[in-house]
Amino acid sequence: MAELLTKKEQRDLLKIARNTIVSYVNSGALPVVESASKGLNLESGCFVTIKQHGQLRGCIGNFISDKPLYRLVQEMAVSAATHDPRFYPMKQPDLLDFELEISVLSPLRLISSVEEIQVGKHGIYLVKTGYRGVLLPQVATEYGWDRETFLRHTCLKAGLPENAWKKDCEIYIFSALVFGEK
Repeated sequence: MAELLTKKEQRDLLKIARNTIVSYVNSGALPVVESASKGLNLESGCFVTIKQHGQLRGCIGNFISDKPLYRLVQEMAVSAATHDPRFYPMKQPDLLDFELEISVLSPLRLISSVEEIQVGKHGIYLVKTGYRGVLLPQVATEYGWDRETFLRHTCLKAGLPENAWKKDCEIYIFSALVFGEK
């Protein structure tokens, strides 16, 4: 995954996400972006994470895309800033202090055993009876979780009991190229 995007392309995506959020919050309009860069035109899923004062402020993503990565980053940046149901939509004062992180995703892979989950490498997407939850790979690392704790928190995020992962679940894993402004 590391060779997926150059450092310059990573910086460009972060700049696109920041400019998009600022423009959208200030005017409701998206800035026009065009890119001939190979990496920015990949069709890959991504998540955009916004933090304020080191705390989560919004995180929205999509596992698949039929559009260039830079356009999906714009779309997810606006969604993370204004449509994450856990937070109020960002307003102009929020633009004074926020940091961005982007996770460019590998395709999802259905696993047959939770033993396949490598904490720190894999994110989890869990589906059970209409409920679904996802946690990015870096979340387990940030909190120092082991595999079972990671699974329990993914269940809770899905609105399920914390041990729901033990029976009748579809569990998918994915990896991510994660980069941020910090």
